[in-house]
Amino acid sequence: MSESVSLPALGESVTEGTVTRWLKNVGDRVEVDEPLLEVSTDKVDTEIPSPVAGVIEEILVQEDETVEVGAELVRIGDGSGAASASEPEAPAEEAPEVQAAETEATDEATPSVDAESDAEAPAPAEPEP
Repeated sequence: MSESVSLPALGESVTEGTVTRWLKNVGDRVEVDEPLLEVSTDKVDTEIPSPVAGVIEEILVQEDETVEVGAELVRIGDGSGAASASEPEAPAEEAPEVQAAETEATDEATPSVDAESDAEAPAPAEPEP
């Protein structure tokens, strides 16, 4: 399950902020209160900390983009790799075909037991569509 991080109210009359720099990238692990990004407003420049520990799944606002207070900035997941409801399930359906092709390629590249060479087997070739 993923948690959304929104732009907090950074002052009494502050209504928007500009993302000046992301400190983390998609796939990075973050801890609670670890800075995620830098934001600039007409009154303050500050870092936005992570409210949860997890893995950055998606960055929704790019650098130099201005958004309203409350706008969703980033999604942080638990790192389990579970697909969210919005992700298509098509890759999971293709997996058996890819796995079968990789198995065939590995079988062809496996050296015989009699080989006394210390060389590694070549990496399997990408299957053709």
